[in-house]
Amino acid sequence: MENQELLEKLRHSTAHVMAEAVIRIFPEAKIAIGPAIDNGFYYDFDLPRSLTPEDLQKIEKEMQDLIRGGHSFIRKTVSREEALNLFRDQPFKVELIREFPEGEEISTYTQNGFTDLCRGPHVESTKELNPEAFKLLSIAGAYWRGKETNPMLQRIYGTAWKNPAELSAYIKHLEEIEKRDHRKVGRELDLFSTHEEAGPGFVYWHPKGGRIRLAIEDYWRQEHRKSGYDILFTPHIGRSWLWETSGHLGFYKENMYAPMELDKQDYYIKPMNCPFHIMIYKTSLRSYRELPLRWAELGTVYRYERSGVLHGLLRVRGFTQDDAHIICTPEQIESEILEVLRFSLKMWKDFGFQNIKAYLATKPADSVGDDASWEKASESLKKAIDAEGLEYEVDAGGGAFYGPKIDLKIKDALGREWQMTTIQFDFNMPERFSMTFVDQDGKEKRPFMVHRALLGSLERFFGVLTEHYGGAFPVWLAPVQAMVVPVAPAFHDYASQLAAELRMRGFLGEADLSDDRMNAKIRKAQAQKIPYMLVVGDKEMQGNTVSVRTREGEQLPVMDSEVFMEYLKEKILTKAVI
Repeated sequence: MENQELLEKLRHSTAHVMAEAVIRIFPEAKIAIGPAIDNGFYYDFDLPRSLTPEDLQKIEKEMQDLIRGGHSFIRKTVSREEALNLFRDQPFKVELIREFPEGEEISTYTQNGFTDLCRGPHVESTKELNPEAFKLLSIAGAYWRGKETNPMLQRIYGTAWKNPAELSAYIKHLEEIEKRDHRKVGRELDLFSTHEEAGPGFVYWHPKGGRIRLAIEDYWRQEHRKSGYDILFTPHIGRSWLWETSGHLGFYKENMYAPMELDKQDYYIKPMNCPFHIMIYKTSLRSYRELPLRWAELGTVYRYERSGVLHGLLRVRGFTQDDAHIICTPEQIESEILEVLRFSLKMWKDFGFQNIKAYLATKPADSVGDDASWEKASESLKKAIDAEGLEYEVDAGGGAFYGPKIDLKIKDALGREWQMTTIQFDFNMPERFSMTFVDQDGKEKRPFMVHRALLGSLERFFGVLTEHYGGAFPVWLAPVQAMVVPVAPAFHDYASQLAAELRMRGFLGEADLSDDRMNAKIRKAQAQKIPYMLVVGDKEMQGNTVSVRTREGEQLPVMDSEVFMEYLKEKILTKAVI
């Protein structure tokens, strides 16, 4: 923690030095805000022209000179009037100052004659900053205060560390992230695309991406059946009444698409699946003997996201959620939550994620539902986490107004944390839709309802999965599991026969019958991250064998084709990476 606090001060101070450097290069610049962020900092500017990569180099050089000057960071408390006068030529600062509550302390920091509005803290002097341990990374557009109606500013991102070695390690980390970027890998492996012409935020799954998605969905359905779930299918649109009753039109309308009129009624495309599942529940009077009900759906939903936040597969407008709802009696809730958590952890580990942490969000100040239900629900979540021995943090008061929840965050191969699974109680929907069941005493009672998304959405999960493996998917998920490579045209028939046999046995096999030389075919298959290359020539054709190479370049022993298929089957069953 002490080290992190030092880095935050160091980065915040470097942001101020950057602002000073920009003002020196562009005297007419208007400065906005410049906080420290994870692994770095940024500062927003209104500038007379668009910045270029060459500008970043100039700004870096100016920053290095300023840092070497050894200037102290001097804090001063000022009155509102003094602050307004001091920043009279900086409209963004003036706006912030005018919003400070009466009586709140206003402070500035000055270094080398450059003064900024800031609460701090900062390092004592630029002597504590290493001129060789920071780097400006990129330029982006950013609306002032994140509102589209405000001016568009230019944001400069940078990173700063204690020494050059730490900076170098971080830059290498960024290079690995860039290499694994799911958008880049998706293009290289021909997995998916998005198209501005047809609308941003909607994903087109290509054949190879479709194969991976199909494998994920087949596994998902199989595991849900094993865990006692029934699979539902529901419509894509519903009448306005449904969304008024659920509360979406009251609380979520800005993220919903505009209504369409059918039979003089307004219909909305669904942003969530839960109201549809509730309607199925209400088709009959339910008894405690029927509960628990575990209903799951790979339901495609549509949410309006601002174009500025769309990002590949990680933030889209149309996505398929691996949704499920558990409806049970209060007595069943503890065992049900434990089973959901166990199920979730199994799925993540099957997909190759071992580092998982839980976050328990408890009752906020404003909430619905009685205290006893909240206490029982929160306790069931905590007991499940304890039973699985998971590391966790409590987010006190961080639950939704309608119930407590567990969020699971996973770390990928690069150590990045992703929030994925949510196990969310809901005391609101059962009340809004008057959900009941007949208990053992013959009285109608309100069931407990849990929303549960294990993978989140298939699109976002696929993006995370792609970056975790860098496109080198485990054998069971690979879009092509084995590429047959004939050493010459004379062996094309044998190669085609082998590929056909692989497909007949349920494997994803192809044959490269192009005019490329054998080594070029192997390099191409490795670039496509195909797990196995089966090289065949006269010897292999005569003996019905294959010479096996892995995508890492390892040469395996020559195998009978039947033996290789058994070998491949075992790799798939064990969910091996290679």
